[in-house]
Amino acid sequence: MDYILSSLIFIPLLTVLLILLLPKQMEGAIKSVSLVATILQMVLSCWLFFNFNPTASATTDQGYQFVEKLNWISLNLQSLGHLQIQYFLGVDGISLSMVLLTGLMGVIGVVSSWTIKKNVKAYFALYLLLVASVMGCFLALDLFLFYLFFEFMLLPMYFLIGIWGGPRREYAAIKFFIYTLIGSLLILIVMIGLYTSVIDPAATAVNAGLATNASGATPAIVNQVQSALVSGTLASDKLVHTFSIPDMYQAKNFIPGSILHAFSNIQLWGYPVRLLAFLLLFIGFAIKLPVVPVHTWLPDAHVEAPTPISVLLASLLLKVGGYGLFRIVFPVFPEGAAYYAHLIGGIGVLSIIYGAMCALAMSDLKKLIAYSSVSHMGFVLIGLASLTVEGANGSMYQMFSHGLISGMLFIITGVIYDRSGSRMIQHFRGLAFTMPAFTVLVVIAFFASLGLPGFSGFIAELLVLLGTFASATVSGMLPRWMAIVATSGLLLGAAYYLWALQRMFFGKIWVHPEVQETPNMPDLTRREYLMLVPLAVLTLVFGLFPSLLLDKISPAINQLVQFILVAGK
Repeated sequence: MDYILSSLIFIPLLTVLLILLLPKQMEGAIKSVSLVATILQMVLSCWLFFNFNPTASATTDQGYQFVEKLNWISLNLQSLGHLQIQYFLGVDGISLSMVLLTGLMGVIGVVSSWTIKKNVKAYFALYLLLVASVMGCFLALDLFLFYLFFEFMLLPMYFLIGIWGGPRREYAAIKFFIYTLIGSLLILIVMIGLYTSVIDPAATAVNAGLATNASGATPAIVNQVQSALVSGTLASDKLVHTFSIPDMYQAKNFIPGSILHAFSNIQLWGYPVRLLAFLLLFIGFAIKLPVVPVHTWLPDAHVEAPTPISVLLASLLLKVGGYGLFRIVFPVFPEGAAYYAHLIGGIGVLSIIYGAMCALAMSDLKKLIAYSSVSHMGFVLIGLASLTVEGANGSMYQMFSHGLISGMLFIITGVIYDRSGSRMIQHFRGLAFTMPAFTVLVVIAFFASLGLPGFSGFIAELLVLLGTFASATVSGMLPRWMAIVATSGLLLGAAYYLWALQRMFFGKIWVHPEVQETPNMPDLTRREYLMLVPLAVLTLVFGLFPSLLLDKISPAINQLVQFILVAGK
């Protein structure tokens, strides 16, 4: 299917334009149009998932499928070479699960937003802009294009929290904006350094007269260009600088003597500049993930954000941080990944334990779930830092699984808040007797999140821990004590979920009088079933049949791990 990747991005963007043309009084039409747009996006993402061939041989673009590549911005800088920015989209095993997750959660978010009554037109326009930006991040293979989508996420999320959020919404929105903007600036610094250091060998071959067009640049011609680059016989005005992420993976595409060349001796404050670049990128994406100690914006954002935006924030926006580590940070600077593996693993363990202990101390159910997300993102970090096949696959599986489960958890919180205006755990007792169907789905969500066998969370955490335990002997990156301490995080997770379940859902029926005069709270509505049941089914399906996802993503992730281990030596 031609231009399917562009369709995934532009369907919600074009729908934004349609919404802006509709009168604000047509709230029903605005909601319906938004729902249709996200359903179309979901259908296309599912089609992409089932038609993706993980064993397809890579003939062009290093194994990416459904590739769309067009020259976008091109400038002749004379002696400084040429600037090239491309509209470059593609999907592989690393991005596939995130594209599917975005398609699924986009629909859930619209259904969750159905009760929005304030500035409906502006809300759904910003919502669709946010969904399109997230999808663009997962599909972009040009770093400049990725950065544009990454920045576009800031504005809609800022306004969605700041206008439709809770009592402290302005504070939470500004805190989110400042944290994310700082991370973006760190990424921008490295992005500029990469642009000045990397060339597109195919475009350079065309510019040097070795090929008539980029598609005609055979592997032999590309090797000729790279050899000429190394030997210094290629004129600087013939070089085509690029933001292409796949080109950044190859050390042969770095200009000798450039600031980020693999064998550059340039140092800042007595520190190799490539290791500093790795740290800047890591911090930039770690803020988005987030991990301790750059996590403090997350609980505030979650507590003040309306339920649908909390769902998207936990399900999708956090995953952009983890995806950035997989797509950019680790493969572009493999030596940094190996050098800092112990530090990154330690931060992951700290996030697991600290996030779980904070969750255990929370009386606000939404804050409890927010801190549990910090803990679960720690598993993403140690799985990737282990540089083992099991750990990296588990890390990616954790991002997908957590996207489903966290979305379900925040919808559950919204159900309680919609009925009572409270999220405090101590305000409720015995909800199982008045809301039995809701209680069943809460039990599924809680058990899935704490990693009970049979659910997707168990598969993810099992693979991460297997990889972390094996890391000491397989890759030599992480000591076994990290795996042991990380395992204790599972016990803490069970503690705070079971504590909340026992306090709120069992015992004598009681709701705090200040919250609600009568303890009877109605069970789930049809709309709430429509949100919760599919997510519960998916966590079971991917828990019982993990090969549905692993068979698609494993070849690319295994190749990534091997590349980092070899190139990072």
